[in-house]
Amino acid sequence: MRFLRPLFAAAAICCSLLPAQTPTEGEVQLRDFRFQSGEVLKELRVHYRTYGSPRRDASGVVRNAVLILHGTTGSGAQFVGPGYAGRLFGPGQPLDAARYFIVLPDGIGHGQSAKPSDGLHARFPRYGYLDMVEAQRRLLAEAFGVNHLRLVMGTSMGGMHTWLWGQLYPDMMDALCPLASLPTQIAGRNRVWRRAVIDTFRQDPLWQGGDYKTQPPSLRTAAELLYFMSSNPVLRQAETPTLARTDAALDAFVDRYVKSADANDVLYALEASKDYDPGPGLERIQAPLLAINTADDLINPPELGILEREIKRVRRGRMLLLPLSPETRGHGSHTVPTLWSKPLLDLLKETEKP
Repeated sequence: MRFLRPLFAAAAICCSLLPAQTPTEGEVQLRDFRFQSGEVLKELRVHYRTYGSPRRDASGVVRNAVLILHGTTGSGAQFVGPGYAGRLFGPGQPLDAARYFIVLPDGIGHGQSAKPSDGLHARFPRYGYLDMVEAQRRLLAEAFGVNHLRLVMGTSMGGMHTWLWGQLYPDMMDALCPLASLPTQIAGRNRVWRRAVIDTFRQDPLWQGGDYKTQPPSLRTAAELLYFMSSNPVLRQAETPTLARTDAALDAFVDRYVKSADANDVLYALEASKDYDPGPGLERIQAPLLAINTADDLINPPELGILEREIKRVRRGRMLLLPLSPETRGHGSHTVPTLWSKPLLDLLKETEKP
């Protein structure tokens, strides 16, 4: 029997890790979805992944729901696996799935949600961030009956959505945690690189108004720019210290990217940021907010001073700027929980209701 005890212990550990390894997946059809442009889809498909189960209080309100939002051209799938879910959603971890109901939606135009490449191509409605947030709200309400959130957090584009959530639905959440984002309109270099990708597509002779039969060559250029904007120069130099190794790494990334990406989907995703302008509504944010950025983020460089200036307008807001370190990954640091899981846990403890 003593030989079986280690096996029982190992089995118990494996079982305890299952909630962080096997999300429940599903989709909801949002009927008569009206976009800010005035366009309407009779049914808008929104795909999601969840961990844990909703818990309702005596009045029937779900109190343990956590909404986590992904970045541009990403999906909720980026939060699945040992590097993220395995460090946040497991037993005793900050977002323990035995305690929280974690919802990971695929945004409009992303992942397995409705997107241009499904068939409409350039005839797909022109969505923006406000449309994406509304779809997230309707997903929570119509699929799960959730009208209260313990926490809203997001990475990059998802971080920008988090700023919008705080001001559009100020009474709906207990806490907010935007990562790798700024509470200001897309402008300066951040707009330039997005515009460069958009123009690359539209000026491609094989673009054909978005009705191309095969992916246009401009998709490779877009992938190269996305690679350039991620990580940080110190890490890139260490990983690829020669011309040959740099070219090989870039080629490998681009080859992987173009096998699964679609030019219309990428174009729409970048153009969606056109309506992002949270600045005028920052004073409306009521929930405690912790904004986390890193000093090596090329998309949101700290030398702009924007976050330091604007966070003062958020009544219960504060910021954390993580310094460059061997563990940071530039803009991609938002998906490295070991860098910021402790401040996140502190935020949850501070906002816990008795």
